[in-house]
Amino acid sequence: MSKRKTVKIRNWTEADLSAIVECQKAAYPDFDDQYDERMYALQLAAFPQGQLLAEYDGKVIGYATSIIVQLDESVNWYRYDEITGGGTFSTHTPTGDTLYGADIAVHPDFRGKGIAGRIYKHRKRIMKRYNLSRMIAHGRIMNYGEQEGILTANEYVNMVEKGELDDSALNAHLKAGYKVKGVFLDLLQDASSLNYSTFLEMPNPDFQPVRRKIAASPLRRPVRQFRVCAAQYEMRRISSWDDLRQSVEFFVATADAYHCHFLVLPELFTAQMFSTMPPEWDSRKAVLELAGMTDRYLSMFKELATSYNLHIIGGSHPILRDGKLYNVAHLFTPTGNVYTQDKLHITPGEREDWGIHPGEGLSVFQTSLGRIAIQVCYDIEFPETSRLLAMAGAEVIFVPFSTDEKRAYHRVRSTAQARCIENSIYTVIAANVGNLPGVKTYLLNYGQSAVFAPSDFAFPIPSLSGEADPGVETVVVADLDFASLAQVREFGSVRPLHERRPDIYELKPRKKIKVIKTE
Repeated sequence: MSKRKTVKIRNWTEADLSAIVECQKAAYPDFDDQYDERMYALQLAAFPQGQLLAEYDGKVIGYATSIIVQLDESVNWYRYDEITGGGTFSTHTPTGDTLYGADIAVHPDFRGKGIAGRIYKHRKRIMKRYNLSRMIAHGRIMNYGEQEGILTANEYVNMVEKGELDDSALNAHLKAGYKVKGVFLDLLQDASSLNYSTFLEMPNPDFQPVRRKIAASPLRRPVRQFRVCAAQYEMRRISSWDDLRQSVEFFVATADAYHCHFLVLPELFTAQMFSTMPPEWDSRKAVLELAGMTDRYLSMFKELATSYNLHIIGGSHPILRDGKLYNVAHLFTPTGNVYTQDKLHITPGEREDWGIHPGEGLSVFQTSLGRIAIQVCYDIEFPETSRLLAMAGAEVIFVPFSTDEKRAYHRVRSTAQARCIENSIYTVIAANVGNLPGVKTYLLNYGQSAVFAPSDFAFPIPSLSGEADPGVETVVVADLDFASLAQVREFGSVRPLHERRPDIYELKPRKKIKVIKTE
């Protein structure tokens, strides 16, 4: 084909959106979180002049997206979502001095024909037209998996820059004129690049600083912090569901009074209802009866989460599914939506006495406040699953648990704290205490709710943000600072996520971890 005559570079129109979506899917088949027409419509509306496409014979064969921003130079790096407003381009600042190249793609059938180069020429024209000082971008390092563990991501990028290694994505960026400003983990969820991303900069040689008379406020990094409330729930005899609800409402009201964003209750705290059942019932019959209360459980927490505008991890509750019992944690959001996480590892007692089956799947929940995961009790004792969740983006793991005596409690506590340090995340554990006289399978409860942080200079010694006194009904309230978490992941005294050795060992999920955007 003759590129000069037949390929046209132009701005998008609304009529192009469906074709751009199709081009994106063809260009990035390994990306799960693809944008739809609605998201591209928001980008087009924010800055029409920055959205380019390549057209050949009436077909969209490539596209690029960009916005103008004003960044805070005191901040070493920004995440994609911070710069783009979660992909909506709501952060577009017409008076800014930086063009952010959010995305560029060429259909696989048209690669190697100079299409990307032609799109870049038009991007550079945007820089000149708006007298912008530079263009920045995040870039993939597609071939790093071949060297991970042998080389750090920074060493790998340095060798590609020197021409000693080849990387298809980074080479394309360097050819376009970008310089690498940094290499960061978890800026983009990109399995092909092992979640690493280059932070790239291309100066504008035609920039005229004298002509830039109008200053704009820089895009400040959001202060990402939320407050958690971990319940320490006392198991005592009750006579009705209303009694259980009264206890739950106490914790919800307490979390609200202390201005918390998340409340987590313990594992199987609804087993308190066993005390309302005939004492001669065996464990299997009692837990099936409890599973039959699921509708009341769901209705109660939906109402409370919406009424108090609170995210609630409602502990866990037995669920009957396809004739089998599962121990399932539930996340209730302020909009009334419900998300679940099965308990994956089942203790001998749960299997033999209750007939609980191991569940399926791992999920990271992308809430409006941060990325969280839930591991129910015994699950936190398996480091593989926590590492997989951290690599999928989890910043906090909530651990509803229930243990009957001190040794069992310390297994949960010690491993939750270890998972926190190993993965540079927060862990929050919520316990049952008290006892249920006359209930054979839930006589004793020993526990201590706590909030753990990584072990580095930004956090308290000994990696403990708060804990309850054991044996009493109370709560632990703590603020989780995600700016500090991001700093320690990238610049900490040790960096366990960076320093893994997959050339010696390998950890991959057999089933894809779901990243669920909550509403």
